[in-house]
Amino acid sequence: MSERGERTPPEVVRLSSRDDDAEGGQPEAIPEVVHPSALDTDATGGQVGEAPRALRDLLKRHAVDTRPLAIPAYKRLLIGQGTSFVGSMLTQVAVPVQVYALTGSSLYVGLVGLAGLVPIVVFGLYGGAIADAVDRRTLYFFSSLGTWAITLALLFQTLFSVGNVWLILVLVGVQSAAFAIASSARGAIIPRLVPPDLVAAANTLNFTVGNVGQVIGPLLAGFLVTLPRGFDYAYGLDALLFTTALYSVLKLPSVRPDGAGQKLGLRSVADGLAFIATRPVLMMSFAVDIAAMVLAMPRALFPAVADTRFHGNVGPLYAAIAIGSVLAGLSSGWIGRVRRQGRALVFAIITWGAAVALSGLAHQLWLVVALLALAGGADLISAVYRQTILQTYAPDEMRGRMQGVFIAVVAGGPRLGDLRAGGTAAATSPTFSWVGGGLACMLVVAVVGGLVRPFWRYDAREAHPERIVGG
Repeated sequence: MSERGERTPPEVVRLSSRDDDAEGGQPEAIPEVVHPSALDTDATGGQVGEAPRALRDLLKRHAVDTRPLAIPAYKRLLIGQGTSFVGSMLTQVAVPVQVYALTGSSLYVGLVGLAGLVPIVVFGLYGGAIADAVDRRTLYFFSSLGTWAITLALLFQTLFSVGNVWLILVLVGVQSAAFAIASSARGAIIPRLVPPDLVAAANTLNFTVGNVGQVIGPLLAGFLVTLPRGFDYAYGLDALLFTTALYSVLKLPSVRPDGAGQKLGLRSVADGLAFIATRPVLMMSFAVDIAAMVLAMPRALFPAVADTRFHGNVGPLYAAIAIGSVLAGLSSGWIGRVRRQGRALVFAIITWGAAVALSGLAHQLWLVVALLALAGGADLISAVYRQTILQTYAPDEMRGRMQGVFIAVVAGGPRLGDLRAGGTAAATSPTFSWVGGGLACMLVVAVVGGLVRPFWRYDAREAHPERIVGG
């Protein structure tokens, strides 16, 4: 249904064949999705009127592209990811708030990010190499089981009132390792489930659904942690929701990589890093993201700022960035039509830094939330372009390792940003750390993004020999 209540034409799904099995065998029938705009006649075979066609074209240009949902395997993966994101955000809010409650220190909250940084980098890189050698569905399932087990351990430590910050940090580190492996496998699965022209749309849906979870999760966690035994409820609900995600993984088809015969080892990881190092477009897509997250991520400052400015009301701060990402995702139909994706990525990250800096100066909760939401919209746009460039630029036998580096950067970067923000706040003030980080991000990305010409001139429609192999 459209906003005015008219029924929009359903999407048409045709079946086509694609051989996704690296070892041969029968080709798997996958849906070929045709957007309603491709249909120019009405039910009687006549031409569609100009007014309905104009409305349809408007929706096509600006509404989120849902065509990947016609592919059952992708739809199951999306449902599982969305469910798990709600629960994971409960834990991601509960852990720093619990650490701050135990210590009263933003520096210790920053250490939560550091505890997860090294495992994410190490196991993201090696987990990506594993994803290029084994069935990615199997790897995704068992690494997700490990993540779930640590969530149960976090629940037990608060049920029994252990109150040990260092135990919490250890559990965060182990969970980060399992998360990195699972994410490497999941990211390498997506371009094997959808046609190449729908990868950007699939990534937009992934990030949008994930950000819906990041809106619901922090708001719910912000309420739960204020209750007596609130940390018990947060960790327990995360564990419960994650069981549905595990079930959805089991329903995925087998996804064997094209390079299933390769040997595991550090050489495999080194090959992946060398692949990135020799391609400026890939290298810069990682570099600008590191600058954005390390310099401008204000997450570690939320507990302290909420305590001093907003009477401890921390939930809206954690949810604000995700709210903006959801709104951007729902109006993202234009994203896939942008050709100069490197240039668009630079502009999106500069917008992110500017919005973060301005939000650090605001003392009204609604204004901080609004500006962080603007930053979240810019972050969604940059995330879609980063992931799409990566998934369409690399051959299938390299995608696991590419996703491993991606996870190390996008998950490790914010954790390093937590450490930077917490340490700077401890040495100066939360406001200086917050605002200064946003300004530094703008300056660094504007300079570096314009200097690397292949990245600045990158055209998504140009043919690349690395784009799709056997997928």
